[in-house]
Amino acid sequence: MGVHETLEVSEVLMFKNLCLTKSTAMSALVQDEELKTILSDDVNKTKTQIERLQEFITDRGSKS
Repeated sequence: MGVHETLEVSEVLMFKNLCLTKSTAMSALVQDEELKTILSDDVNKTKTQIERLQEFITDRGSKS
């Protein structure tokens, strides 16, 4: 993977980490159960996405 691609994936990873932080913080403040469920689902999906991005960077980095 080239430098440009690595930087792009790193930017997406930083954005997803920010999203995770925000959803986690907001879920503690929300009282509406439906919104809590939406935020909880978002937290779970975002964690999975972060793991996949980290694996992608690690796998690509070890192959170059």
